[in-house]
Amino acid sequence: MGPSVPASADLGSPGLSLTASRRGIKSYVLRSGRTSAAQKRAYEELSPRYCLNIGAWDRPLDWEAVFGSPNPVTVEIGFGMGIATAQIAQENPDRNYLGIEVHKPGIGRLLWEIDKRKLDNIRIIEHDAVEVLERLIGDRTAAAFHIFFPDPWPKKKHHKRRLIARPFTGVLAEKLTGGAYIYLVTDSEDYARWALAELSATPGLRNPYGRAGDAGGDMAGAGDMAGLVDSGFAPPQSWRPLTKFEAKGLAQNHRIWELYFIKNEDPVPKPGKEGR
Repeated sequence: MGPSVPASADLGSPGLSLTASRRGIKSYVLRSGRTSAAQKRAYEELSPRYCLNIGAWDRPLDWEAVFGSPNPVTVEIGFGMGIATAQIAQENPDRNYLGIEVHKPGIGRLLWEIDKRKLDNIRIIEHDAVEVLERLIGDRTAAAFHIFFPDPWPKKKHHKRRLIARPFTGVLAEKLTGGAYIYLVTDSEDYARWALAELSATPGLRNPYGRAGDAGGDMAGAGDMAGLVDSGFAPPQSWRPLTKFEAKGLAQNHRIWELYFIKNEDPVPKPGKEGR
């Protein structure tokens, strides 16, 4: 069980160069949104149990102390409303999940799902993911990163806000254990190609679905499996549930683009149920 005090405690002053270089630049915007009565109640009642008090940690998180088990930890950056997160966690009780999110309605909904499904393998941090990774996730300690539908920041002047960009992709690679993976899903073709190029250029990662040089080709989206051969884009992973955001996009004929990169060390996991 993790710390049981509010999750909003301050991390302290940034201590690493990447955080300093991004100071004032966020990959998210705190948009106003309605919090339902159930979400508010779940947040108030359950956050002391499942939301980590990051101010209580002055060193990288001890996963066994946080979760009460030595199981491998998947870190999800931006889980939205958390329904897919809860489903994946429920189907993989032998893995632990740390969700990083800044929007209270989504945190409240995930807490509600945790309670309804009786899950004990999820913890939440309510803070900027860049700072959390740099300061609280130890090198070579994460079994996976899930990044589903991050804000694509489509305007060129906002590209500096994109989460998947170097040097941050290097931080992701440093935090992964040998053979662990990064799984990114987006409905923005421009962001998908950007992310493919950034991840391909990140030392320590390899793409089992193509070469870095393929990133500029005329490639099909995930709906056209034949077009994915050696494209650099991954096919949909069978264990990933459809998100509400994704369903809306598919209803509008949006293509879904998927990237799956592996830490370039043995043993190498094969895609399957939760990366195994």
